[in-house]
Amino acid sequence: MDQAKLGAEALEAKNYAEAIKQYTAALAVSPTSPDYLIKRSTAYQRSTPADYKSALADADKAVINAQKRGKRELILQGQLRRAIALFGLERYPDCRFVLDVVKRMDPKEKTLPIWESKVATKMAAMDEGSKDVTVKETPEEETPVASQPKPDSSSKTTAPASSTPPALTQTPADKIRHDWYQNNDKVYFTLLAKGVPKDKATIDIQPRSLAISFPLQTSSDYDFSLEPLFAEIDPSASTFSIMSTKVEVVLKKTQPGQKWSSLESNEPVTVESSTTSSVPAAVLQNSTSTAQKGPSYPTSSRSGPKNWDKLASEALTKPKTGDSKTDGKVEEEEDDDEGGDPVNGFFKKLYAGADPDTRRAMMKSFSESNGTALSTNWDEVSKGKVETSPPDGLEAKKW
Repeated sequence: MDQAKLGAEALEAKNYAEAIKQYTAALAVSPTSPDYLIKRSTAYQRSTPADYKSALADADKAVINAQKRGKRELILQGQLRRAIALFGLERYPDCRFVLDVVKRMDPKEKTLPIWESKVATKMAAMDEGSKDVTVKETPEEETPVASQPKPDSSSKTTAPASSTPPALTQTPADKIRHDWYQNNDKVYFTLLAKGVPKDKATIDIQPRSLAISFPLQTSSDYDFSLEPLFAEIDPSASTFSIMSTKVEVVLKKTQPGQKWSSLESNEPVTVESSTTSSVPAAVLQNSTSTAQKGPSYPTSSRSGPKNWDKLASEALTKPKTGDSKTDGKVEEEEDDDEGGDPVNGFFKKLYAGADPDTRRAMMKSFSESNGTALSTNWDEVSKGKVETSPPDGLEAKKW
């Protein structure tokens, strides 16, 4: 930390040789610090004479390590340092390619117009055949090669050197990380995993999902999925690439300009159905007509839903069972329930033979509970509103 602080002070004072010295000491302690690499790259570029080759090497390492840490701002700074170093090395097509990366990440980068103008002037004077791009958005990470022991001169035979490059150590599953950023048209997703086998990896891109799967060296599989995505994408216009250090996926937005606040949505994917709605027709009736006709409650009766308010009103005007003047009528109504809903018939009989308090209790409890409770105890029901109490496993909802 002390060397980094001294390096920052030297860089600000334009003492670039001292800045390089201090940041070199800081990197000896933290060799993968993207910030230290970016600052030393800057010092190399501004030195007299400028050392653009060393500046590019530091900038490449800064981008790689910033991506591993998911530091978008440091990725942007590292890419800008790469572009400037490539311009100094007169690799103008590569410089323009990296500037396009910077512009995609931050179109408002204030130094972009200057460098774009410079590289455009240089490119205009070049032959078409020399405009090939030789760099990638993510630099290839250098793999350290272990020193080989000197051969024994007394040995009569020497084993031939293997032409197969050493296998890249695969990132453990618990160390795999991911990062993403976006512009108006696309979402750029990066899975930071080394050693993903290209021939065995599966990348599945769907309108509202992304799935990545590949085998690990531990004989198990690594599975990563995003579902549902924040918004719909176009799979046919989306692409992916598997590199030695990562997997990059570019998702094409179906709605350009839409800003994603996250990769995934908290809302489930809704699927439109062409089948007829299963909501009972009684529920879908106009609220005005329902209010005029009175509430209609669900029933299993073949004659349709019962209007309990009407039944209650009629029942209140009927004499009790046993009245000699109405015995025949009551028996006739009881016969009417044959073949209908036996439960409704039972309640009608119970209501017709009840005293006024019991009737009030039944009407109040049934109507206030939305048909989920029926009480005959007026002393209890009269104390307050009877709450809706649906059966176990069901939930009461307002339509």
